[in-house]
Amino acid sequence: MAHKVCEFYKKIYLISPKIPKKDRFGIYLKIENICLEIINLVITASLETKNNKLPILNSARIKIEVLKRLIRIAYELNIIGKKYIILESDLQEISKMANGWIKYLR
Repeated sequence: MAHKVCEFYKKIYLISPKIPKKDRFGIYLKIENICLEIINLVITASLETKNNKLPILNSARIKIEVLKRLIRIAYELNIIGKKYIILESDLQEISKMANGWIKYLR
């Protein structure tokens, strides 16, 4: 899962130069920061003991949902355009992986 989230961040990063400056330091910066937080949480969860993984993964799942909403808003404001479909698809897959990991731990 960490690999998939890192690949997702690379896509976000590569889109960044095409984002208008006013949006790059607003909603898009928040999108990038949340993505980095998710990477941090997923790597932390992978290194924790089984009992400590669940709260960390729940935090990651919440951030994934927030990220989905922010990317949808960026699309609706015409900030990211056609890349939205690819990003949304990747986020759906990451969300499923997180939920699967959480179900496995329960």
